[in-house]
Amino acid sequence: MTDPFAQKKETAAAWFKSLRDQICAEFEALEREAPSDLYPGEPGTFVYEDWQRQVEDGGGGTGGMLRGRLFEKCGVHISVVKGEFNEEMAARVPGADKDPRFWAAGISLIAHIVNPRVPAVHMNTRYIVTTKDWFGGGGDLTPTQAVDRNQDSPDAKAFHAGMKAACDAHAVADYPKFKDWCDEYFHLHHRDEPRGIGGIFYDRHNSGDWDADFAFTQDVGRHFIKTYADIVRGRMDEPWTEEEREEQLITRGRYVEFNLLWDRGTTFGLKTGGNVKTILSSMPPVCKWP
Repeated sequence: MTDPFAQKKETAAAWFKSLRDQICAEFEALEREAPSDLYPGEPGTFVYEDWQRQVEDGGGGTGGMLRGRLFEKCGVHISVVKGEFNEEMAARVPGADKDPRFWAAGISLIAHIVNPRVPAVHMNTRYIVTTKDWFGGGGDLTPTQAVDRNQDSPDAKAFHAGMKAACDAHAVADYPKFKDWCDEYFHLHHRDEPRGIGGIFYDRHNSGDWDADFAFTQDVGRHFIKTYADIVRGRMDEPWTEEEREEQLITRGRYVEFNLLWDRGTTFGLKTGGNVKTILSSMPPVCKWP
């Protein structure tokens, strides 16, 4: 039987790989540009590792990890996986109640920076197919200093402007809705506090115009690269104190709590036999719970 989604799958997967290459090239450029007096040593580069799901013909992906002098730990991963949802997951995913088979491709990244004045960032976009299909993803910023964790901070304004620009260029995108969705999603309910300053988040997005939805998803990636790179370049020359580093490590602990307790992407990856190493690479290299 001919797969009606075959061309869309191929097109989306190729884009995620291309976006991975663009992001990694830009992050490696930032590594090289970082001033040596604040960031001694050789600039880091990404190390790539392929992985396969432990099921027959289940697909896999490529994990890319950068441990450098500016990027303390950064993961940029792509995957193309397929299989069948278990009964629990099939009941929760659109179109899977009729047929538990799924196909999913995407890119996911998290960057933790040595300098506590440079915010951490997360971004992912994905395309998922069951008997239905949709896009999802977004990006959000997590400043590690209290002075920067508000909507009026320069970094927050810059990041939101970039995400708004990605939405405003496409009639199928709704920036106010996606911004509110991000604020609601990236919230530590057990502490009743936000993870960061937000961004955008969208899921199960199918407007009925695949090309328009795909174009929007591409622009999320493009605007992310420029917006975040500009933020890093604007702040990486700033020196920091031990007190600021301490605050950064405590904020990172909150990041761990969210990913393990509330993040649906982590749950999806683990319950569908994803690669544990890449799924949990979002965890910061060092953090504290005082």
